[in-house]
Amino acid sequence: MLRSGLSIALLLLVAAAGAQSRTVNYRESSEDLLNPERGFYLPSGTKSSSFQPLDVAQLKNYRNKDQKPGRASYAVRVSLLYRGYELDSFRDRPLSDSFLVLLQQDFDAVRTAGLKFVLRFMYTNKQNSGNCPDQFQICPPYGDAPRHVVLGHIRQLKPLLQKNADVIAVLQEGFIGIWGENYFTDYFGDASTNGTGKILDSSWNHRNELLSALLDAMPKDRMVQVRTPQIKQKFMYGPSAPVESAPMQAAAAFDQSDISRVGFHNDCFLASDDDYGTYYDNGSSGSPRKAANEVLRKFIEADTKYTVVGGETCDDAFSPANDCAPGGYAEDEMRRMHYSYLNASYNNSVNNDWDSAGCLYQIRRELGYRFVLDKAVMPSVVKKGQSFKLSLSLRNKGYANLYNPRPVILVLRNTTTKKEYKITLKANPQAWSPGAHKVDELVSLPSGLPSGRYALLLVLPDAAESISSRAEYSVLFANEKMNEKLTGYNDLRNIIRIN
Repeated sequence: MLRSGLSIALLLLVAAAGAQSRTVNYRESSEDLLNPERGFYLPSGTKSSSFQPLDVAQLKNYRNKDQKPGRASYAVRVSLLYRGYELDSFRDRPLSDSFLVLLQQDFDAVRTAGLKFVLRFMYTNKQNSGNCPDQFQICPPYGDAPRHVVLGHIRQLKPLLQKNADVIAVLQEGFIGIWGENYFTDYFGDASTNGTGKILDSSWNHRNELLSALLDAMPKDRMVQVRTPQIKQKFMYGPSAPVESAPMQAAAAFDQSDISRVGFHNDCFLASDDDYGTYYDNGSSGSPRKAANEVLRKFIEADTKYTVVGGETCDDAFSPANDCAPGGYAEDEMRRMHYSYLNASYNNSVNNDWDSAGCLYQIRRELGYRFVLDKAVMPSVVKKGQSFKLSLSLRNKGYANLYNPRPVILVLRNTTTKKEYKITLKANPQAWSPGAHKVDELVSLPSGLPSGRYALLLVLPDAAESISSRAEYSVLFANEKMNEKLTGYNDLRNIIRIN
C-alpha cells in the first residue's frame, strides 16, 4: 500500500507539473527575411594592379536600401557580397604587403556593414581570341599563374583568411584558369580542345594539392566551393575516380573533415542541358573526356544535402526550361540541388523572366534555409534551481541547410529589469534540413537566477565571438509577431514565472 501511495503521489506531481506548461502556436510569415549567409548576392571585383577598395556606405546601402542591379526589373537587399580579387600583378611574384593591407581593409568594411563575403581569387578575367581549336575561340595563353606561385599566395593569404573567417560565408576555389573557374588554364591541365582534351592524372594531383591548401588555409568550420562535381570526386577518391563515384554520406556531414567541407558553385546555372559543361567528365590519364550529365547531377543532388551550393545564371538561351513552372523547372532545380545563394546581377535576362512569371519572390524567400516555428510547449511556472522541458516543432521551408555552424540560445529576459540570462541549447541547427523537425530539450535554470517574470526568446547568433552580438548576423524565424530585428531575437511569446 505504501508503494502504491507513493506512485499516486508521483503521478499527482507529474500532473501538476504538466498543468504548468503552455502550448503556443505560431503563424508563418510571408516576409522575405534578410537572413545571413543566404539569398541573392551583389557582385564586386577589383584588380590588384588598380585596387578599388570597398566603400562602407555603399555596402550598408546594399543591405538597407533596395538595389536594382544592372537591367533588373526587380529590387533586392542582400546579406552577401561576392568579391573577386584578380591578382593580375602577382602572376610571377609573391603578394605585396600593401595588397594584403588593402585586403584587410576590405574585410573590415564588410564587417562594419553587416555583410559577409562569397570570396574568390583568380589571375585573369580576360579571354584571348584567335585561331585555336576551342569551339568558343578562347585561346591560350590564358593568363593564370604557375603552381608554385599559387601555393605561395595561399600561404600568404592564410593568416588573413583565418583572422577574418567571421565574415567569409564561403571561399570559392578560384586561382585556376580564366575567371578562376578551373577550366581554361596554362598550368593545371587544359581539358579543352586547345590542350590534351582531358585532364591528366598529374594535373588532377596538382589540383587536389591546391584544394587541400585552401582547406588548410580556412578554419575547420568553413567550406570551400569547387566549380564542378567531378573536382570533388577526384579529391575524394583520387585522379582515376569515375563519375559514378559515391557522394558524401550522412555520417560525414558537418564533421569538419576535408571531404565534408567541399561544396559547389555553378556559374552557368540553368544555361544548357549540362550547364555549359558543369556536368561533364573531363577525363583522366586512363579515361577519355565524355558527357556525364545525368550521373553527375545525381551526385550533386545527394552530396549537397550537407554542403553549400550557390552560383549564377549565365545565359537565357535555355528558356523555357530555365523559367518558372509550369513551363520550366527553375525552382525545382534549386530545391533538388539545395541552393543557398544566387547572383542578383547576372544573368538579368533569366532573373527578369522569373520576376515577370511570378516566382522570383518565392525564390528570394527560399534560397538557403527558411525556418518556420509551428509550435512550442513551455512552462508557465518553474521553481528556482529546477529544470524544465522545452519542446519546439519547426520546419525548414528553404532549399538547403545552414552550411556554417551556429548555436541555439534560449534567452530569459526579466520583464521588469530587462536583464537577460542566456542558456545554450544542445540543438544543432545545421541538422535542420528541408522538412519538419522536433527539438526537445531539458533546460536547467542558471544558478542565482532571481525570482520574477521572464519572457522567453530564441536567438541563433553567429558562432564567431566578434559578431555574435550583432543582429545582422542572427537568424530570424519566418513567423508573424516574432522577430526582434534590433536584437536578432525570436520572441516565443511566453512569460514564465520563476518562484
